[in-house]
Amino acid sequence: MASKIEQRTYEEAMQWLRDHGFDLIEAPGTQGRVFLKKYNCSAAIQKNGSDSVKIFAFPGYLISGEISKLVNKGYQQFLKTSKMEVPATADHLKALQQFTEELKEGLGLPSLYNESLGTVSESYHYDRVKDRDEAPAERPKRPWEKAGAMAASATKKSRA
Repeated sequence: MASKIEQRTYEEAMQWLRDHGFDLIEAPGTQGRVFLKKYNCSAAIQKNGSDSVKIFAFPGYLISGEISKLVNKGYQQFLKTSKMEVPATADHLKALQQFTEELKEGLGLPSLYNESLGTVSESYHYDRVKDRDEAPAERPKRPWEKAGAMAASATKKSRA
């Protein structure tokens, strides 16, 4: 049975987050955008429209002061920043999951069942194929695609 979630206003959310131990840091040069920090994890929220709130930067573990992106490669989860990629430990994942659950509660957002079971990655690469997230026209040709193109051109030449 679904329960109705009451989304908080921007001011209510800010007060709830302060009351529950989140560090709030105003984003420089912007108004209505705040970075949140707790459990060595961080995310950014912003005022959306008249008085609602939305997540601007997806929650991630802080590595060298940068919010990391959680990447799942099938055999291991990694915390990836612009400069490095670190294997995610159980402590990293537990802190990130706890942070995300508390953030959603504070903002009045729904907590989905599959997300409550554990940490959900932004990116999945189970087959470890590089560049598969690129648009098809931008992907490099795979060996089987090159072989197929060569075989097709050889067939056309032999018919001519």
